[in-house]
Formats: sequence, structure tokens, C-alpha cells
Amino acid sequence: MTTLSVPITGEQAKFINDLVKSGKVANKAHAVRYAIQRLAEEEAVNAVLTAESELAAGRGVRGDLKKILAKL
Repeated sequence: MTTLSVPITGEQAKFINDLVKSGKVANKAHAVRYAIQRLAEEEAVNAVLTAESELAAGRGVRGDLKKILAKL
């Protein structure tokens, strides 16, 4: 595991401390790892929604993926 030192605002520090005090997370590191995981999940959902919207607008690619990749 890698350690990363990141400056945060007082408001962010208070939020993290409140999460720890409430028992929602085990410690400060867990709060940050949890936040990063949630961001990654949000990015994945947004990618799917964007792809669905492009398909609905007719900008998607349809067909056999192997054949399409062979043409590239």
C-alpha cells in the first residue's frame, strides 16, 4: 500500500473527523479510501450513462466487436 500526503481544508478535516466519531468509518484513512472508491464508482456510472445517451442519439457502434476491431 502506498502512502499519500494531501493537504485538505479545515472543513474537509472536520467532515472526516465527524465520520470517524460517528462510527461510519473506522479511521481517517478509511474515510479517504471510501471517498475515492465512491468517486470511482460514480465515474463508472457516468461512463455507462454517457454511452447509453450516445447510443440513443445514434452515435454508438453496433455489431460484432471482433469484426469492428479487425477493421481498426
